[in-house]
Amino acid sequence: MVAAPVGFQCPVCVGAAAAAGPVARTVAGGGRVSKPTVTYVLIGINVAVYLLQMLRGVEEVAGDWGMWPIGIGIYNEWWRLLTGAFLHGSFLHIAFNMYVLFALGPTLERVLGHGRYLLLYLVAALGGSVASYAFSDFQTVSVGASGAIFGLMGALVVAGRRLRYDIKQVVILLVINFVIGFIAPNVDWRAHLGGLLTGAAMAAVLVMAPRAHRMLWQTLGVVGILFVLGAIVIWRTAELIAMFAPVGGLAT
Repeated sequence: MVAAPVGFQCPVCVGAAAAAGPVARTVAGGGRVSKPTVTYVLIGINVAVYLLQMLRGVEEVAGDWGMWPIGIGIYNEWWRLLTGAFLHGSFLHIAFNMYVLFALGPTLERVLGHGRYLLLYLVAALGGSVASYAFSDFQTVSVGASGAIFGLMGALVVAGRRLRYDIKQVVILLVINFVIGFIAPNVDWRAHLGGLLTGAAMAAVLVMAPRAHRMLWQTLGVVGILFVLGAIVIWRTAELIAMFAPVGGLAT
């Protein structure tokens, strides 16, 4: 099993984000955000799911619900593209990811608002899984929230430039974490890259949308990102089907 849509990275990724301080009103449209409720709920869900994994068997649950190209493309188990992002391979794996979520999430949630922040997290998680699905070996089983976590880092860089935050430390730590993905064993760097690019694109859509008809532009942007991800999934699925068709597919 590959421990990723996010591997065992350096736990950091920014305390610098916290320096931005609370934002009274979101810049993406919406009302005031005083508490990062969504961040805490996401952490709670991830922890609860990991406890369930421990009860049933971490490896067994990963095999049933993790990102597995054959399961997705041949057996039509599409839910794996999202459920894999809520599973983890070990205590250290989830501890690192939840630490980063706790460090980065509140700032982004105050900038984007609850709803848009949750959307960013889920689409970035999906983007990480799609990249892993498209470019990993078809036998790979990949789990972890890091596709979403890298998406938050990418989003913070984009939003930070827009809001003129100091993002130098974030960029440095992002690069270090990304490089570690190529050095450390059993780390799904494809999920990291996919989540990073998706999160950056989502932040650009949500933060940089023109004030006039902001909701319309944001909706079109998000739909466009989902369309690209869907196209990648269709391409990979066709490739897998063509790969296994000559040998009569796989036995159930």
